Formats: sequence, C-alpha cells, structure tokens
Amino acid sequence: MSTSIHLTNAKGRDATVGLASVKAPPAPKLGLPNESLEFRRYLAAAEGGTHSALQANLGQDYGSALIDADPEVDLELVGGTVVSTQTVFLDGDRKLMFSDPKIQELILNPDGSEKERREPVDTAQNVNIEQPVRWTGKKIAIKDAVCRFAFRRRLQLRHMDGLTFDYLFEMAKELEASQSVMLLGTGEKGSAPLVFQANGRSYRGFLEGKTKGKSYQLILHLSDMELKPPANSKEK
Repeated sequence: MSTSIHLTNAKGRDATVGLASVKAPPAPKLGLPNESLEFRRYLAAAEGGTHSALQANLGQDYGSALIDADPEVDLELVGGTVVSTQTVFLDGDRKLMFSDPKIQELILNPDGSEKERREPVDTAQNVNIEQPVRWTGKKIAIKDAVCRFAFRRRLQLRHMDGLTFDYLFEMAKELEASQSVMLLGTGEKGSAPLVFQANGRSYRGFLEGKTKGKSYQLILHLSDMELKPPANSKEK
C-alpha cells in the first residue's frame, strides 16, 4: 500500500504527505491473571471421515455403524496437532488442481444478483501520482456520514516537515470547525475513487480533522458501500 498521498487543499495547492494505518487499541486478553493462553489446532477428521465418504462406504443410514465401530476416526491422523497449512485449489469434482485457476471478475447488481462476468481489469494506484487527490469542497456533516456510509478502513495523514505540518493543520482546523468530513476524489473533477495499491479495492475517501492546541489529527475514512433503503420500501 502507498505510504504517502498527493492531495490538494481548499485553496487548490497540492503537497505530498505521509499516510499510515490507524492502529486499533489492544483487545482484551483471554486467560487467567499472570498466566499466558496458547491456542492450538487439532485435526478433527480425515478425508475418509467426511459425510460424503461415509455415505459412499456405509450407505445412506450409517448411524449405527458410527456407534458400533467408529469408522469415521482415523487413529493415525485424528487428534494430531495442526502446525501449518497450505492453500490448495479443487475443481468441481473436488479433485486437486495442479495449476492456478482462471480468475474472473464478478459484477453484482444492488440486489445481489449477477450482472456480468469479465476478465479482471488491472488497476493502478492513484493516490500518489502526478495528478493529486482532489479536495472536492463537498462537506458532509459527521452525524450524517456515519448513517449514510459503511466505513471499512481508516488511514492517518502525517506531515513530513514544517511546511506540510502547517498545510495539514489548516485542513484539520477547518474540518473541525464545520463538524463535517470532506469528500476526497481522484481524476480531473475529483469524481473517481481512491485506489491505494495496484489492483486494490476502490474507495470513497472522507477526511475528518481534529486539533488540540498546536497538534492535529487528520483521519481518512474509507468506504466502498453507501447505505440505502430498499427500492420497494415505503415510508409510513
């Protein structure tokens, strides 16, 4: 992922600033006081103990066979510790594939139905190129934005020197005063989405700013889903 972003401010001046992921606070730890907890994985069943394999060998109703002889338990494998795993691909007949499958891009309609299948389209990152990310001037109140969009990620903008500190501080100060987020976009008119790495996911960017004394915080909230009521819903 790109570690910097080239963007404009409200006056149309552009600069390249740092970009970093926002670290989540540490989650509560499971276990007992002053004792560490270790997770392990164990093999619950081998290939011959699956429902389809047992059904093929013992018939449709094999419940009594499970009680009498435990045919689903492979004493050599079941209960063994799983240390590492490797991803493999299976075809429609559950046979091992020895070459990578051909990947297709699936386009869905808003209702979840399939719209189109096509060859994957290569997409370049566009947040740190010659053409800067645009400050569109479209502000959305924070209380409205959290109800309209589902936010997937958060990134923090950081200054690289004294000049970019002043540049970002003014942004944060303006956004904090309006209690709103600013829509950021790419392209000539700022209407295109943000892509942070090659063939990465496309996002809408919403910039939020806060200040405290001589310090600031600029958080870029990323969304790829707008929350809309179903088309057939009616207000009562």
